[in-house]
Amino acid sequence: MIKNITTSKVAILALVSGLTACGEIPSQSSSDEASAASSQSSKPDFSQIADVNQKKAAFFDFLRPAVEHENQRVEKERLFLETIKSAVSSGESLSSDQFNYAEKLADTYKVTLNELGVTAEWLTAMLNRVDVIPESLVLSQAANESGWGTSRFAVEGNNYFGQWCYRKGCGLVPNARNEGANHEVAVFASPYLSVQAYFMNVNTNRAYQDLRDIRAAQRLTGEVIEGTKLAEGLSRYSERGQAYVDEIQAMIKHNNQYWRQG
Repeated sequence: MIKNITTSKVAILALVSGLTACGEIPSQSSSDEASAASSQSSKPDFSQIADVNQKKAAFFDFLRPAVEHENQRVEKERLFLETIKSAVSSGESLSSDQFNYAEKLADTYKVTLNELGVTAEWLTAMLNRVDVIPESLVLSQAANESGWGTSRFAVEGNNYFGQWCYRKGCGLVPNARNEGANHEVAVFASPYLSVQAYFMNVNTNRAYQDLRDIRAAQRLTGEVIEGTKLAEGLSRYSERGQAYVDEIQAMIKHNNQYWRQG
């Protein structure tokens, strides 16, 4: 029997800023821990869902609220950047609150503000990173990387995207790790934090600059930002390269009936 998962249980998970690039667990308050515990108790056992369509629907519905929440966060950040871009182009000065928030975003997205402050060049670089990721792409990668939520790393570590970390004890040691390798698979206190770390990884890691450039080109021409096209920029996400891209694109197309957005 499939457990009923209310969207609020995932959507209310605490938003924790300052995730490291390797996806290590950020420090938590007691309320964060309570949210994480709630998430753990409500997480379906996807391995017990025999019907393929029911498993897909349950998996996508479980993670979708977190994806929507992240995209809403990014949209608000992007709107702020667009607003100050307009001000800068008009020669207006930013308020102290605006500048402080710009500094916070600069640190989060790893685009340093130089001594000139908020410039057109800095805003261009930021807008390349601060943008949405279609749910079709996020959820297809999550399904692929976690075996539809059944992998050891998803079940034990809330890691749905195969994110690695490199500090000893930061995660779970892969059973088939190559000799001499020192990476671990990151552990997250909640599924939401795994989704958040994925967004920050794709939006900041230089390995995915191609994806961000494809997205920026779609913005420039007024196209809908679409998952199948953005997947072309993921050849470095997996050692399988183009074969991985082809598989993600096929999953997006095959599961089209489940997508609410692009």
